[in-house]
Amino acid sequence: MPGWLKNAIFYEIYPQSFMDSNGDGIGDLQGIIEKLSYIKELGFNALWINPIYDSPFKDAGYDVRDYKKVAARYGTGDDARALFQKAHDMGIHVLLDLVPGHTSEEHEWFKKSCEIDRNEYSDRYVWTDSVWKGIADHPYISGEAERDGVYMLNFFKAQPALNYGFGDVKESWQMAPEDEGPRATVDAMIDVIRFWLDMGCDGFRVDMADSLVKSDDDVKSHTSKIWAGVFDVIRRDYPEAAFVAEWSNPTSALSLAHFDMDFYLDHHYNGYNTLVRDYETEGGDHSFFKRRAGGDIKRFLDDYLPKYEKTRGDGYISFISCNHDTPRPSRNLRADELKLFYAFLFTMPGVPFMYYGDEIGMRYIDSLRTKEGGYQRTGTRTPMQWNRDVNMGFSTASSDRLYLPLDPSSDAPCVSDAMADTDSLYYTVKDMISLRLEYEDLQADAPFEVLYGEKESFPFVYKRGDIVIAINPSGDEASCDIRPDDAKRLDSMECLYHIGEFEVGESDGDSNKLTMGAGAFVMFK
Repeated sequence: MPGWLKNAIFYEIYPQSFMDSNGDGIGDLQGIIEKLSYIKELGFNALWINPIYDSPFKDAGYDVRDYKKVAARYGTGDDARALFQKAHDMGIHVLLDLVPGHTSEEHEWFKKSCEIDRNEYSDRYVWTDSVWKGIADHPYISGEAERDGVYMLNFFKAQPALNYGFGDVKESWQMAPEDEGPRATVDAMIDVIRFWLDMGCDGFRVDMADSLVKSDDDVKSHTSKIWAGVFDVIRRDYPEAAFVAEWSNPTSALSLAHFDMDFYLDHHYNGYNTLVRDYETEGGDHSFFKRRAGGDIKRFLDDYLPKYEKTRGDGYISFISCNHDTPRPSRNLRADELKLFYAFLFTMPGVPFMYYGDEIGMRYIDSLRTKEGGYQRTGTRTPMQWNRDVNMGFSTASSDRLYLPLDPSSDAPCVSDAMADTDSLYYTVKDMISLRLEYEDLQADAPFEVLYGEKESFPFVYKRGDIVIAINPSGDEASCDIRPDDAKRLDSMECLYHIGEFEVGESDGDSNKLTMGAGAFVMFK
């Protein structure tokens, strides 16, 4: 794994919504360059930028028309080079978004693939051998090309699936991953990766990394083998390039496919989901970090700990505050609740990611009409709110030309207000990042041990190296007996940081009784 990931802290940027530098209502690369100092001041030392490639934007850029061209709305290739260079000068690494599973229907590869006569792109996409022969269990399109066949889709109509083969070949038109067509697709993607790494990019977040080979087995062994082969090639020439998978199965992504990081995504009923977004179950919201919601840390630990223990040493599990597909955590958590969640986020193992605007508590806007295939995700993609100037500092364009509307609330969070309030969420994020960068025991690969994490009980206490961390997100005072190890007691340790009230008292034997007020967080070393 690249050494720089050990203390990496990522900030995700949705480029069309971050900062508009030319007044057209859409964010761009020069806008990101202008705001690098803000990102650096907060303490972030790495970026993940959603797709910047040429696209018809039927899925917000995840329908790529040209992998090697920057979309005009964002700028030029020279702007991308300038961004990489400026970020590197400031000690910031930059990951781009790789979309390997499909392209736009307007991509030249696909246009060639649609032709009747065979050519080098005929097998670049998944086609049947007759326009009357569909594809079981997959969406497909027929009658749109001269070629006699139907083509598979990954998601929307505009996204034909690239051909990486089938794990279980059952039809004459299906190919194995080792066949010439799928291997040519892999080579084409390696070429794209090399292009951007040569330009100065530091690696990629890989969209739907587990979706390459169709009819794969449960652990996606065929898809994993492809990625392991890609990394064998790439890492010979780019040993410091980093790759994070949109997979949320670390056994496959880290241990088999050899990604450096795997996102712990908000999948219904998994451990991460129980922390802040457990509001789609019967009986109301039971998110752990929501006050008086009846959260249970065991639901998280029972899912997370086996994954952590099984893959430790193979790569990093990455926690997120949110992403462009997920409702913002402020949808159901207040600022005081978010402070505890973020304190947890930046003190857990692995490499943390924060979505732009989450550091100031930007809201999920659920009343917006869909934009560029966003649908229910659109409310998470609104423009960054910088100040109280026109369009909250995002753009000088007229409001009707903005990529998306701003939060219309009179108390909409913004950076300038947050920076003026030393008790704001912004400063909690800044403080926690500073602590993570200062202490190696809080960084990606430091040991993790649960000291107290009982069913339907508070507080939650864990250890990172020699640092003890305790969180009580409940609405009531909570206590537990703690002894960090055979030689230490809490009353012999220094308090590094705290939110709310806590008390260390005597208990039976050599342990201490830790009592925490409602909504409290504390770190000892």
